[in-house]
Amino acid sequence: MLTKVLVLTAYFVAVLALGFLAKSRLKDGPADYFLAGRGLGSFVLVGTMAATNFSAFTVFGASGAGYRDGLSFFPIMAFGTGFMALTFWLVGKKVWQWGRTHELVTPAELVEQAYGSRPLAGLFALVMVVFTVPYLALQPLAGAKVLGQLFGLPPWAGASLITAIILAYTLRGGLKAVAWTDVFQGILMFVLMAGALLLVVSHYGGWGEAFDRVRQAEPALFSRPGPRGVYTPAVWFSFLTLWFFCDPMFPQLFQRFYSARSQRSLGRTMAFYPAICTVVFILPVALGVLGHLSFPGLAAREADNIVPLLMTHLAGDFMGTLVLAAGLAALMSTMDSQLLTLSSIFSRDLFPYLWGRKAQSALVGRIFVVLLAVAGLLVALLSDATILQLGLTAFTGLAALFPTVFLGLYLRRPRASAAIASILAGEALVVAYHLKLLPTGGFLPAVPVMAVASAVYVSVQALAGGLGLPRFSRRGWLALVLFGGIFVAAQDFWAWGRVGQTLAGLPLWAWYFVGLSALQTVFSVWWLRTSKD
Repeated sequence: MLTKVLVLTAYFVAVLALGFLAKSRLKDGPADYFLAGRGLGSFVLVGTMAATNFSAFTVFGASGAGYRDGLSFFPIMAFGTGFMALTFWLVGKKVWQWGRTHELVTPAELVEQAYGSRPLAGLFALVMVVFTVPYLALQPLAGAKVLGQLFGLPPWAGASLITAIILAYTLRGGLKAVAWTDVFQGILMFVLMAGALLLVVSHYGGWGEAFDRVRQAEPALFSRPGPRGVYTPAVWFSFLTLWFFCDPMFPQLFQRFYSARSQRSLGRTMAFYPAICTVVFILPVALGVLGHLSFPGLAAREADNIVPLLMTHLAGDFMGTLVLAAGLAALMSTMDSQLLTLSSIFSRDLFPYLWGRKAQSALVGRIFVVLLAVAGLLVALLSDATILQLGLTAFTGLAALFPTVFLGLYLRRPRASAAIASILAGEALVVAYHLKLLPTGGFLPAVPVMAVASAVYVSVQALAGGLGLPRFSRRGWLALVLFGGIFVAAQDFWAWGRVGQTLAGLPLWAWYFVGLSALQTVFSVWWLRTSKD
């Protein structure tokens, strides 16, 4: 027990120290506190983009899904999340340009600038807050699992401790503290998760031997649609579509676009991201699959606890605690960003509706950080959903905002009425599907939600003043064909229902998606090098 306490205390002290040190030379203005003075270079931007997106959902949700549904979940997250990096350039570049020109801080400020409508900006900000709170709740929920496994702490105590530590450095240092702690925690998460996987495979005779044993016992874990029949071609398409539209709408990722030092920094993030996703997501999914060797027969929500179970079972106190710290690193590097971004939305977008003006200092934002942390903590303690289920509701609600942002940036004269109608229609469907009032036709709710939100926007825009689409160059059309071809190739329905041949323990259909991610990187590098902007 003493070893566990010492290891975890050292980790918490390191995170707090880094966060407090990063405060140096920062003023207390909104751009400094919320955007790190718009000065994040390539290394820190790539690190904080990745770490803030690799949350408790990555370590605990992905490993739980790997346990329940096998290797099907690997391409869904690795390729699907990596392909989303395309929007880092399509959306992120324009967001960066508008942010510099108009000194924007929050996502809703860009919407107001693009449409000239404060009511629309207020609605946009409110929806972002409402659907980010369930995602925020995933982090203390997962933290409670780790601390409960290590020390037997009740859920409320573990979740509260994690929340308090994140608040300590976020309140002091703003985005600069968050970004540097993100980089530290992202590297730590990867190294320790890789160590955990090596520990498990070595315990069962090596990589090939371990996966062969699972494949012989549970072959359905190595094919699609998986042992529960979840990942049909329709659901597969749904997930890949969902990530593309929802991830750039995560407020903490959206705000990172403003904070980049240059367009080159954003471009490098786009190029590196597919490879980062491929390497990172194989770790938790593989741990989930291999978890069947030690803990067969776990129930749905129990599967989210497979990484803590494996580590306490196979590792000693020192190594086991270190590896579980990887899970804490993942969740903390997301929750701090969520709190910071949502506090900026409150102080600059929602606060004016209460007091008639924007908050002039970061104090109001800091107060809201505390309130949001408490809200997320309450949702975490009261919810009985799995991490994946809790996340999907939040992701779908945020995805419905994509047409408003994307078309607002690219149309010549976007209409506020089109955006408002799109958001209301999309979110009404999200609620209806959450309450199970409508059929989905075999798809995830995100597909009909995005279809309706986009159709409503285009229809109202056409009636209100015409679409006025911008012209694309030949190079732009070529890029559309290349990246569109990759997405179409990812719908490999011909490989369904069989394991097929394996390479290094993994089926060839899984390696196929590693190749698609590499191809996306090649196309991204070409696009960036030939860009005239």
